[in-house]
Amino acid sequence: MSEEATEGKPGVGRIEAFSDGVLAIIVTIMVLELHAPEAPGLDKLLPLWPVFLAYALSFAYVGIYWANHHRLFSHAKMVTNALVWLNLGLLFALSLIPFTTAYLGEQHFSRDGTLVYLASMIFPGIFYVPLQHVIRVTGVQGPRAETYHRRTTRKGVAAVLIYVTGGALTFVSPWLGIAAAAIVAILWCMPKSPLDALFGE
Repeated sequence: MSEEATEGKPGVGRIEAFSDGVLAIIVTIMVLELHAPEAPGLDKLLPLWPVFLAYALSFAYVGIYWANHHRLFSHAKMVTNALVWLNLGLLFALSLIPFTTAYLGEQHFSRDGTLVYLASMIFPGIFYVPLQHVIRVTGVQGPRAETYHRRTTRKGVAAVLIYVTGGALTFVSPWLGIAAAAIVAILWCMPKSPLDALFGE
C-alpha cells in the first residue's frame, strides 16, 4: 500500500456519496432547461421537442454514468490521490453536459450543436478510463473483478469509436451523430454486449 492511500472503504464511500450528489445536481440543472410555454394550448408544447429529446438522451447518458460509477466503486478498496483527482475530473466533465444539452436543443440539432454535444460525450471518458485503471490496480482482485474490468473496457473503447464515427457522420447529417449517441446508450444498457460474445469473457 502506498503512503498516500490512507483511507479505506469509509473514504471510498464518502467519494461515492459526493459523486452521487453532483450527478443529482447535474440532472436537476438539465430539467430546469425545460421551460414551460406561457401561452395556453397543447400545441404550444410541440416546438419544445428538440429540447426534450436532448434532455432525454442526456438523462440516459448521465444515468448510465451513475450506474457504472456505482459498479466501478464497488470494486474500490482504498482512496489514493489519483482516484480523488480523476474522479473530480470526471465530475467536471459531466457537469458540462447541461450546457451542451441546452445548446443542442436550442440549436435544433444543428451540425455544430451535435458536434459540441458528441464532444461532451467523449470528454468524461478521458477521466473515466484512467480512474478505472486505478481501481483495477488498487481495488478488488480476482476473476470476477477482472471479467468486469475487461467487459467495461471493451465497451468504453467501442463507445469512443462510435462517437468518433458519429462525429464524422454529422457532416452528412446531424441525425446520424445523434443516432451514434443513442447506440452508445443502448450498448451500455446491455448486461452483456455483443462484444462479450465476440471476444469472450
